[in-house]
Amino acid sequence: MYARSTTITGTPLNVDRGVTYVRDRVLPAVMGMDGFIGMSMLADRHSGRCIVTTAWEDHAALDRSAGQVKAMRARAADILGGPAVVEEWTIAILHRLHPTPEGAYARVTWTSGHPNRLDRMIDAFGVSIVPRLEDLPGFCSVSMLVNPTDGRASTAVTYDSREALQQSLDRATDMRQEFTRSMGAQVIEVATYELVVAQLRVPETV
Repeated sequence: MYARSTTITGTPLNVDRGVTYVRDRVLPAVMGMDGFIGMSMLADRHSGRCIVTTAWEDHAALDRSAGQVKAMRARAADILGGPAVVEEWTIAILHRLHPTPEGAYARVTWTSGHPNRLDRMIDAFGVSIVPRLEDLPGFCSVSMLVNPTDGRASTAVTYDSREALQQSLDRATDMRQEFTRSMGAQVIEVATYELVVAQLRVPETV
């Protein structure tokens, strides 16, 4: 399975308009595309940074959708008031404990490591980290997207509320530091977002 993420850092005042456009126009359009298996939108209303991610059942479906979503991406960037940065990923891990409710929040961690160690990192995360995440109050789901070419990964852990996300901070930080140190990976960035759109049919991998 594969994913395409579009990151737009726009104007905070435009975030609600952007969410409405993605929910009402983009989501119905991509749901009708062959091979579509999910879409999410994360939003930071303070910085104006939004991440829209679409998931596809195979690389052929990812490629087919590229031209179809181009105009919608440009319109979303125009509404939000910032440039769009597009990245393609392999979906390495997807695990849900329960569906995400309205008001859910996610903590996203971007890491970089040696490409040759990526498979080992994915296996170790599924075995050692996912069960520990399930013990965190309010935990809903976790996904890991990877770029096998350069060894980068983007891991999103979703909680059922902003309060649960904040309460998990210390334990999640300890897990992240322990795991990246053992894997020889470097943390590039950690950020939190509101999960404003979630339509996922991605099969579980854990």
